Amino acid sequence: MNAHLHLRQDQVYPFDARGIAKRFRHAAIFGALDALTGGERMRFVNDHDPLPLLDQLRNRYGEAVTIQYLARNPGEIVIDFIRN
Repeated sequence: MNAHLHLRQDQVYPFDARGIAKRFRHAAIFGALDALTGGERMRFVNDHDPLPLLDQLRNRYGEAVTIQYLARNPGEIVIDFIRN
């Protein structure tokens, strides 16, 4: 039984990377993205621009995930990852 309910396709799931130990962050992000269905988005918050992570996401997901910056300020990065 799948405990993750997909109630609305436009649902936004928050993901604050600042509270996750650095060594676990990428695995946690990949797991969260794998759990999304088409049209769902994860709102990622971090204190720095995760350029290496974005390269990994592009390599792993290609066109299956859209990356959309909402804020790109020093100390405040907000990105929506949208599952296509």
